[in-house]
Amino acid sequence: MYSKILVPVDGSPASNLALLEAIKLAKSTGSKLRLVHVVDEFVMTPGGLGAETYFHEVVESLRTLGKKVLERARSTVHEHALEPDAVLIETIGHRVAGQVTQLAKDWPADLIVMGTHGRRGIARLVMGSDAELVLRTSPVPVLLVKGPTEST
Repeated sequence: MYSKILVPVDGSPASNLALLEAIKLAKSTGSKLRLVHVVDEFVMTPGGLGAETYFHEVVESLRTLGKKVLERARSTVHEHALEPDAVLIETIGHRVAGQVTQLAKDWPADLIVMGTHGRRGIARLVMGSDAELVLRTSPVPVLLVKGPTEST
């Protein structure tokens, strides 16, 4: 069965639902949970007068937010009497999905449980889908948990 479950978290409703599913699995199988949040700095490229300072402030803000997301997820797991590991990964120029699948290989995980927004059409094309890329490239099984339906 699954002894190590990797759970990417970003604080979204979909991610929170996936975390609850991972907790259920861990409790029923005695699995270890590892929470991961990826700080993706690729959208920030320094350039121009004062941009370097702004870049460092934004990156630090992303780091702080990532730590808070991990702490909230860890607290949720603790409420269910489990003790998770938590990892904050920082990357520049690498897809979040690639970082998740690499961690799944390195740890090594037996399962990845993650949320998906279930976007379709243009929203999916514009926003991309880390969940889909993890599903296609993962070295281990992936359980995708669909988030709440977005109201239009």
